Amino acid sequence: MFTIGDFARHGRVTVRMLRHYDGIGLLRPARVDPHSGYRGYDAAQLSRLNRIVALKDLGFTLDQVAAIIDDKVGIDELRGMLRLRRAELETQLTVDRARLAAVEARLRTIETEGAMPTDDVQVKKVEPVRVAELSAVAAGFEPNAITPVIGPLYEELMNLLTAAGVSPVGPPIAYYEDAPGGGVVVHATFPVNVDAVEGTQVVDLPGFERAATIVHRGDMDNVLSTIQTLATWIDENGHTSAGYNREVYLEIMGERDTWVTELQEPLR
Repeated sequence: MFTIGDFARHGRVTVRMLRHYDGIGLLRPARVDPHSGYRGYDAAQLSRLNRIVALKDLGFTLDQVAAIIDDKVGIDELRGMLRLRRAELETQLTVDRARLAAVEARLRTIETEGAMPTDDVQVKKVEPVRVAELSAVAAGFEPNAITPVIGPLYEELMNLLTAAGVSPVGPPIAYYEDAPGGGVVVHATFPVNVDAVEGTQVVDLPGFERAATIVHRGDMDNVLSTIQTLATWIDENGHTSAGYNREVYLEIMGERDTWVTELQEPLR
């Protein structure tokens, strides 16, 4: 028989927690001294305590824990719950990391407001090009929505081109359109000089008579400040945007912070 303090130490919980569990009927002491009121616990009760703590840490309420415990939950069921909860937490971590990355990108944009030279913008004609492409829908146009979609598209596209024995004839180009049901259609493409590649669409990507262009250096997750510099130039020079900008990945070997990408925004 353990005192409540000894039992708490062996269970790696607090005495206050054990008193609370006793108060709500979740884990009663094995014995309560009728004179002193001191609680006593058996070593066998550590098993129930372990299940209570595990289920609570998995996110269940104490009422739910009581119901599960009273149904004699087994170790296989507990492990299944753990796997499910782990998947949920990993998904939430991914979402939270993406949200933090988006906040950091906005902060960098705020810090560089007015600092990026708008004289780096050039207006030029963009010629049409034949491309092999794969497409998918992203939830939005912010970098943290585009990146998880476009990366796998390019990986799959490169595998299909390799399997078909087709070599790209120019740098990869990404372009975007509004999705009918909301979101953004992401087109990952490679210029090719063939009429068909199995598993892809081969299309003739129209050119732009006039496009405002700027070069972005670094990770595309940090492209926001470059995009807004381009937008500022378009507005201040009396132009009107004609749609989403294209991204021409001029240099994408090595670390992402060494990438070089040209943004091409069509003008009316």
